[in-house]
Amino acid sequence: MGLIHVYFGDGKGKTTAAVGLSVRARGSGLPVLFQQYLKDGSSSELDLLRQLGIEVTSGQPEGAKGFTWELNTAQLALLRTSQDARLEEAFTWLAAHPDGGLLVLDETLASVNLGLLDASRLYELMDRVQLLSAGPDLVLTGRDPSDELRGRADYLSEIRLLKHPFEKGIAARRGIEF
Repeated sequence: MGLIHVYFGDGKGKTTAAVGLSVRARGSGLPVLFQQYLKDGSSSELDLLRQLGIEVTSGQPEGAKGFTWELNTAQLALLRTSQDARLEEAFTWLAAHPDGGLLVLDETLASVNLGLLDASRLYELMDRVQLLSAGPDLVLTGRDPSDELRGRADYLSEIRLLKHPFEKGIAARRGIEF
């Protein structure tokens, strides 16, 4: 049975935890698909994940790059289409790997909360994972999961912000924060 992991909260470490689990799974010989939603594809870990044989999809479509609050209505529609297509790729991967592995959907919670990803399709993916007798585990990351999503999770880990260098004006550093 595939289990569902949810790493959420306002603290640093959600993606880092998902990357660590991806490396562990791949190190055990399991197939891994690591998808990023809303991110630009420039995070330092992505090349290493690819070198380990992990399938990675990340980045925003041409014409819809940037922070969501900077995008106009047409750009947001393009981004939503891209996000929905990425989720469909997850369904395809799941169908090809019914006997185990790891499927990571990084920042899907934010995508759902912003209305840029169809929550009902995400729930359908979760249902399919849990129905497979030896199916892959599914990892979702982001902030503010709905009560329904929390209830569906097998692992629910909250990462809280207690202190962060950003509060002192220290910018994000390559290799540490991205």
